[in-house]
Amino acid sequence: MISTLRSIVLAPAILAAAALATNVAVAETTVKVPFNFSVAGKTMPAGFYTVQRDSSGNIVSLRGRDADHSFNWILAPGEPGPTDSRIVLRFDTDGQSHELRSVQYAAGITSRISKKTVRQMESLAPGQ
Repeated sequence: MISTLRSIVLAPAILAAAALATNVAVAETTVKVPFNFSVAGKTMPAGFYTVQRDSSGNIVSLRGRDADHSFNWILAPGEPGPTDSRIVLRFDTDGQSHELRSVQYAAGITSRISKKTVRQMESLAPGQ
């Protein structure tokens, strides 16, 4: 029987230190993910990750501190309000497994993350 995927939004307090809820102009922040998760089929360990927005504000990157993988996605206007300054990783969960669904960086949000979007953005990443 296929389990229904439930969505979980990690509270900003779990994601980072108190400095997380500061200025939108910050281009990079560190978040803590307290569980293993997958990104388009690639398993990532629990731990600290850097979420960075490029200088144009159109691309967001997720990079593990101890992992070899870096992921990049296009940011678009979405559900967040124009003055929202949060950085939020949203996950689909099925039992103990978690799959990254989207990344919100301030007022921008990625589309639903899939293997196809990851392959497209990895091909745009410099040096990979």
